[in-house]
Amino acid sequence: MQVKATVFGAISIVNAIATGRGATLGIDSMVEATVSAHDGRGIHLQADSSMSTKLVNKVVEMSVPKKELEKNRIEILLRSQIPTGYGLKSSSAISSAISLACHKMFRPRYTDTQVLLAGVEASIATRVSMTGAYDDACACYYGGTVVTDNYKRKIVRMERTPVNLAVVVFVPRSRKRGNIKQLKMLGGVFQRAWDFARDGHYWNAMVLNGLAGSTILNSDPRTVAKIIEAGALGVSVSGNGPAIAAVAKKERINHIKKAFAGLEGRTIIAQVNNKKASVHEL
Repeated sequence: MQVKATVFGAISIVNAIATGRGATLGIDSMVEATVSAHDGRGIHLQADSSMSTKLVNKVVEMSVPKKELEKNRIEILLRSQIPTGYGLKSSSAISSAISLACHKMFRPRYTDTQVLLAGVEASIATRVSMTGAYDDACACYYGGTVVTDNYKRKIVRMERTPVNLAVVVFVPRSRKRGNIKQLKMLGGVFQRAWDFARDGHYWNAMVLNGLAGSTILNSDPRTVAKIIEAGALGVSVSGNGPAIAAVAKKERINHIKKAFAGLEGRTIIAQVNNKKASVHEL
């Protein structure tokens, strides 16, 4: 038996590390996980990008019943369009895709919550995420714009993202990040940003998050101002960086791309994603 799951990526509106509350927006960068089961034992990963095998193994262990793990050799083929290690939710997308494929194969009466929580709990268990990144997982899995309380595993607000918007992601040449634990020093600022997002003021939330986060996460706050001047509605360090994401109406995308041109790195243009994750037998 073979199953393929497709999950999409996301960018940050509000970083959840400081308060345990976050907001994210789905984009159309894609992860595909193809899972097959054969006689034997063990978990075997084939991937086209660097990925934590600890996380993959833990997701499988949390998604597949123990008795099935003991009598099946589980093979996973991963294909990802999301650069890893830049704050673009690759871990959440990959863990959700693997969880969805494994649930489809071994727990056919699964719920969306079960799929999501297997990835979230595996992220905490393997220390890939401090909060479990429930906000990231939800935006990757459901699409749209999502506001969550990560500690309560609760979606506070979720809606479709307008399709006249697009996203410019700047991926710096340097992968250097700041000390993410220092984000908690600005907890009050990030709480205010989350309050904006909870009330639907996503771009105010994103800009405030970008200005606060860039001071700690090895980015220049002046970049945020420059990209807004070029026509972005919202711009922020995505996740813990170092990527920077800007949301704008499609007609402003080229202006924003030019504004990033003076920095060392590359830009990716992404469309917003409102599609839910999908899975099917091959």
